[in-house]
Amino acid sequence: MNIDVAPRLGWWQQTWRLAAAVAVGIPLWLSTGVLLRWQAAETGSWFLIGDPLVAFGCLTALLWRRRFPLTVAMTIAIASTASALATGAALVALGSVSTRRRPVETGVVVLAYVTASQLAVGFYPVQSAPGTWWFQLTLPTLTAGIAVAVGMAVGARRVEVLSLRDRAESAEREQAARAAQARALERNRIAREMHDVLAHRISLVALQAGVLDHRGDLRAEESRVLVRGIAEGSHQALEELRDVLGVLRADPGCPEPPQPSLDRIPGLVSDARTSGLDVALTTTVTGTPSDTVGRTCYRVVQEGLTNAAKHAPGARIHITVEGTAGDTLHVSVRNSPAATQTARPPASGFGLLGLTERVGLAGGELSHHPTPEDGYVLTARLPWPDPTHEKRA
Repeated sequence: MNIDVAPRLGWWQQTWRLAAAVAVGIPLWLSTGVLLRWQAAETGSWFLIGDPLVAFGCLTALLWRRRFPLTVAMTIAIASTASALATGAALVALGSVSTRRRPVETGVVVLAYVTASQLAVGFYPVQSAPGTWWFQLTLPTLTAGIAVAVGMAVGARRVEVLSLRDRAESAEREQAARAAQARALERNRIAREMHDVLAHRISLVALQAGVLDHRGDLRAEESRVLVRGIAEGSHQALEELRDVLGVLRADPGCPEPPQPSLDRIPGLVSDARTSGLDVALTTTVTGTPSDTVGRTCYRVVQEGLTNAAKHAPGARIHITVEGTAGDTLHVSVRNSPAATQTARPPASGFGLLGLTERVGLAGGELSHHPTPEDGYVLTARLPWPDPTHEKRA
């Protein structure tokens, strides 16, 4: 696996590597000096001056081994021919090249290092016992193998750390994306619930307030009924808003307040009639649908009443709910043209959009369009699986 992973090193890491090179080179240099003194009775000026100068140059070259690893390693390996003190620098450079985990480069540097160790006898003619040539070849090879093994291990560790870092960063990005998606979904959910709860009640309140504003012939009792309806509608809007916030903020283990369902549609129609809407309800439903289907049906009727109160004041509204388990649940809210022309409240445009998403999540279809009589119709078809059939299956 050829991977070049060379992280930037701090001054401390650079320093201890240079110190390690010096620590390895000094014993070899001193042992060479002892042998020269013992055999030749003198060490010569090259050993005392030239050898340390070459070693110093090799140590300096190690500072650029990250930028030019192969060039620096080959240069130091060749220079170590003339310097016993530079042997430590050559081993450090060899280990640094080995961290790249490239066999060809590593093999070339190892060959250069071993060859240089054999040619070093030309600078230091130390007499050796007969038959020790294998020791002169084995020792450099062994030290080179140790340096290569250490470098390969360091390179593998770097690859592993880099892989773990990439995986951690990828996991953080995925977590951030999931959190952003969850926040967006939660905002959409809150927006839908807020619209469903407030738009209906506020529309009825606005309808009653409009009647008070435009009808100057109302009797005192009729005015009190409308004012009472406005107060009750505002109070109910606050109560339902509190219920919605309670559901959204509740802990997962806490039970949720009762949610709208199919059997609450007659109460919804009754409240609309009390607010002055002319509403007729026809229900032919056999069985009890699931909570999701019943809640979605309730929201469809609620949105239809809200739009009729806002855009067609005084119109006749006919609601039809029919369906059978194992088939579909069909909901229709149809209103006639507006009976009076009044200033219409501002429309957000999000009601039908949110309702379309809600019906789609339930697996149904929503349609809405004007009628030939200048009225409007809102219909929804919701799937209603037969639970008895599913249990038998």
